[in-house]
Amino acid sequence: MKQSEQPLVTVILTVFNQEQYLEETLNSVFYQTYPLIQLIVVDNASTDKSLHIVELFRRKAPAFQVITNTYNAGLCRAFNQGLQLAQGKYVIDLSGDDILLPERIERQVTCFESLSEDYAVVFSNAQYIDHAGKKLNYHYPVNQRGQALRQVPSGDIYKKILERYFICTPTMMMRREALTQLGGYDESLLFEDFDFWVRSAVQFKYHYQDEILTKKRIVPASLATKVYQKNSGMLASYYAVCNKAYDLNRDQQEFDLLARRIRTFIRKCLYAQEYELALRFRRLLNYIENPGWQTELIVLLCRLHLPVNFAYRFYIKNLKKAFWQEGFSF
Repeated sequence: MKQSEQPLVTVILTVFNQEQYLEETLNSVFYQTYPLIQLIVVDNASTDKSLHIVELFRRKAPAFQVITNTYNAGLCRAFNQGLQLAQGKYVIDLSGDDILLPERIERQVTCFESLSEDYAVVFSNAQYIDHAGKKLNYHYPVNQRGQALRQVPSGDIYKKILERYFICTPTMMMRREALTQLGGYDESLLFEDFDFWVRSAVQFKYHYQDEILTKKRIVPASLATKVYQKNSGMLASYYAVCNKAYDLNRDQQEFDLLARRIRTFIRKCLYAQEYELALRFRRLLNYIENPGWQTELIVLLCRLHLPVNFAYRFYIKNLKKAFWQEGFSF
């Protein structure tokens, strides 16, 4: 593909207090093998030196756009601010602590350009690293050639989205037209991925590219760790997405899968002591099927307001790790 025929790719980099990792992340964008990149940095009112690092890059690097928020507007709002300025055919949502491998954009553009327009997302495998950059594991376990050991869903994946978490979010490249059609991210939510997957996968196809193209950093203060924190708002956001899925579902199998997911959230509500929210999840489940005695028992424990949060978080932090890695399966 000649450079004159290559599509522009917009990278929307959202930043909040990530000074420790930001330079490496920015370098990973600037040292891509792909030439046509629009970078938009959205600083979400960082209180550390993140914005200073961004400004230093502006002095020595090719021009890029910077949006500076005076208050933390939330991840979804910050991304949408960048999306309003995006001109690329494709968009990458990048966090200030993750890393693009040098050929990431080139490889994904080549893949995307070979697909029909009913594909909205290309995603791939990722290498997990810790706060110091030490290699951990892969999102999908791989063989010696770096290929996933099991088949990863591709095409119409809506049912799989309802069933389980399986996409590593920062590996996604999205078609901007699809993002615009969906109205971007839902700014009323604390997170973007599950909601975007539900709303987009019911309309568009996804393609899995079996390559390791991104390094995803696992840090102690990540959003995923807040699910079990009381009143974090995470489970309330999941409740809102489940209601959307209820309205979007097309057949009984999808309702069955959603019911299974709701049962999981009811348990998480107990662990997080989100007792009233558990009752709301239970009412939603009752529209699909009889909750059954096991779920009703969990709901009863919620009605009794058992103080289990401290014990469960201790278990997650100190005991469960000793036997297996929990991951981020919601």
